[in-house]
Amino acid sequence: MRPSPKVAAALVTLPLALTACGGGGTSSTPAAPSSIATASADHRPVKAGGTLNIALNADPDALDPSVSTTLVGREVFTSMCEKLYDIDASSALVPQLAAAPPELSDDGKEVTIKLREGVKFNDGTPLDAEAVKKSLDRHRTWEKSARQADLAAVSKVTVADPSTIKLELTQAFTPLTAQLADRAGMIMSPKALDSEGDNFGANPVCVGPFKFASRTSGSQIVLEKSPDYYDAAKVKLDKLVYKIIVDPNVRAANLKSGDVQVADQLATNTVKGVQDDPNLTVVSGGGLGYYGFQINIGNVKGSTAKPGPVDTPLGKSPQLREAFELALDRDAINKTVYNGLHEVDCYPVPGDSPYRAKDLPACPKRDLAKAKQLVQASGVPTPITVTMATPNDAVNQRLAQVIQSMTKEAGFDVKVQTAEFVSVLEQGKAGKFDVLLSGWSGRVDPDGNLTNLITTQGSNNYAGMSDPGIDDPIKQAAAETDQAKRAELYGAAMKKAAELRGVVYLYHNLYYLGMNKNVAGVQYFKDGLPRFVTAGFAA
Repeated sequence: MRPSPKVAAALVTLPLALTACGGGGTSSTPAAPSSIATASADHRPVKAGGTLNIALNADPDALDPSVSTTLVGREVFTSMCEKLYDIDASSALVPQLAAAPPELSDDGKEVTIKLREGVKFNDGTPLDAEAVKKSLDRHRTWEKSARQADLAAVSKVTVADPSTIKLELTQAFTPLTAQLADRAGMIMSPKALDSEGDNFGANPVCVGPFKFASRTSGSQIVLEKSPDYYDAAKVKLDKLVYKIIVDPNVRAANLKSGDVQVADQLATNTVKGVQDDPNLTVVSGGGLGYYGFQINIGNVKGSTAKPGPVDTPLGKSPQLREAFELALDRDAINKTVYNGLHEVDCYPVPGDSPYRAKDLPACPKRDLAKAKQLVQASGVPTPITVTMATPNDAVNQRLAQVIQSMTKEAGFDVKVQTAEFVSVLEQGKAGKFDVLLSGWSGRVDPDGNLTNLITTQGSNNYAGMSDPGIDDPIKQAAAETDQAKRAELYGAAMKKAAELRGVVYLYHNLYYLGMNKNVAGVQYFKDGLPRFVTAGFAA
């Protein structure tokens, strides 16, 4: 099979200019203060040895790539479970366990992937095409797998030779390479899969610079340098210890005291205090994801069930949903809740993405007069009661209170209901909410920010949105290789979604990583996942 021009289309570059605005004019609020670097790596030389203590903001779920659903889980995986592809500092998709970009047949339905040779899993067994097939088949067919939707287009995986696999697709699917740059592309040791089975997450074995050593639930995860890693000379640290420190103030305090040398996802109200410490530095990453809220407009029996009518004022009335959004001031929310440290926007695809259509309407500014007019014209007696489900952490509660205050002026009475994060997600899936605060960590290909989130019966489409004007262009874009055409199709879908307002986007969430200044070589990209393969203590 000859390489196709589609190969180039599959490995795209998303520039890192976080403050750039594509079409749709985001707010003038800066994405990050100029004093916070967006550097992808610190290239100072590092000495061999040492243990790096890293504070995580939550305890990951099972360390099994097939079932994991958390961002913090992805953070740990970057150090111990490599993928067929990855992203680099400019967000270009690059080979990792694969040896080259995928080759596509002319119809896009057959994908050939050459594998890096001489690679061993962290148990010393060889990685070959059979091993890759075993993992991909588990991801896409195991009934407990959360990767089934990621690989839904793959109908068959075959071994062409020991270093080559072929994927047969039901239809052309351009986002496949991006999916293989996430958990769906993580390859697990067949030996460990056979011995651990469904319990693989308790003793995971993959390919990576570090190997799993131990886990104490709710406390820490320990990884040790892998002697079997194909690029072991690049790895300087002896050990990584991921410590679970949920409270953002305690996380920052532990960084300042030296109990940890790296702290992930600093709360925006702790960033300045970390910056002011002469021994510490802050770098920013992320921006692919978003945060906002979903309004239940069709989820009556669960997000993956057939949508139906929702008997609430917001669920029934597009005009009231418009009024609810017009009562909000995104800039003020960003400043009040997040110290101005996020990128305000009203669309799910970042402003600097090449897939961001240039003709998207500008984000609506607060228009209280129009919001009141729409409420009055609806005929619904005021105040209009709306229940808002929110995770029970301090930042989400603050966001909910600000939304509550702003919408009250337009005639809404928002009742805030707090619960554990997982419980809120369950409410979302079941459709047991009026409004629900939710976000998405983001994917490098826009399909990953759209398909399962706003298309009919998508697993994360808690709003129950269902419209051919959304579904059809997103499906067409997934089969299209021309970047400009894909952007046009995604733009059409996002315009329609903005009219329905099943999701109201508030900002793209940037992540802030705090580090001791004697730590160097950490890579921090737009996916917000710190990479420690070249990290160490400055020589």
